[in-house]
Parts: sequence; structure tokens; C-alpha cells
Amino acid sequence: MHSGGRTLNRTDTITADPAKSPRLSKDTNGVLMLTQRADFVAASRADRQSSRSVVVQMRNRGDPDGPVRVGFTCSKKVGNAVARNRAKRRLRALARAILSDLALPGRDYVLIGRGGVTGTCSWRALQDDLRHALKRLHGQ
Repeated sequence: MHSGGRTLNRTDTITADPAKSPRLSKDTNGVLMLTQRADFVAASRADRQSSRSVVVQMRNRGDPDGPVRVGFTCSKKVGNAVARNRAKRRLRALARAILSDLALPGRDYVLIGRGGVTGTCSWRALQDDLRHALKRLHGQ
């Protein structure tokens, strides 16, 4: 197995430290990226809030001092591979801009692109939709 310029052996342990773990990659604003299917499945069973351009799932991991983790997904309903990648790029930029300030520690967030909207709506509308969804999820 290869991860981050380092070959992993079967005896290597997976830790929660993002600097040492191949399962979590660090984003630019200190937000960790979800990469494992089990994390996405766990978030899908937790709270969710839909808006016009994005669906947000939030799972409380029960660790009030833990890092914020975020994942991104777009189904084929969003469009072809080009449209899905564009939507995911916009969701990643949105997370860097919004989640670093509004996310609660110890939570996993999954941002899901909506078909035909996430990649084409205005940037301002996308930001407003995420802020509104986070306020609803946080009970404000």
C-alpha cells in the first residue's frame, strides 16, 4: 500500500493523527478530509439538512475537542464526470471558506452535490445555502 510518498507495510498501525495516518488527509484550513467509506456511511445515518444547492450530513463523533472532518460526494445525478468533478471542486472551496469558521469540533460533515445545481448556481447562493443548512443542523 502506498500513501503520501511512504510505502506502508501490513504491520503499520493506523492512528488518529492526520500527520501519521493514511486514512485522513489534511486540508488547508485545518479541516481533515474523510476518505473511508465507513466514515461516509456513519455520517449518512446521522442528521442531515437539505437546501437548494447542497445537502449537508453531520455526525457528532462524541469527541468535543476532536478535529472537524469533512467529506464530499456527488452521484451521477449531478452529471457526467466533468460536472461531478466541478461540483466537488466547488464544495471543497466552499468547505474551506465556510466550515473553518462555522463547524463545531468533534463533528464529521459530508457535503453532497445536488443534480444540475451545485456546479452551476452562483457562488453567493452556494455559500448562503451552506450557512443556512449549518445553522439548522446546529439548532440555531
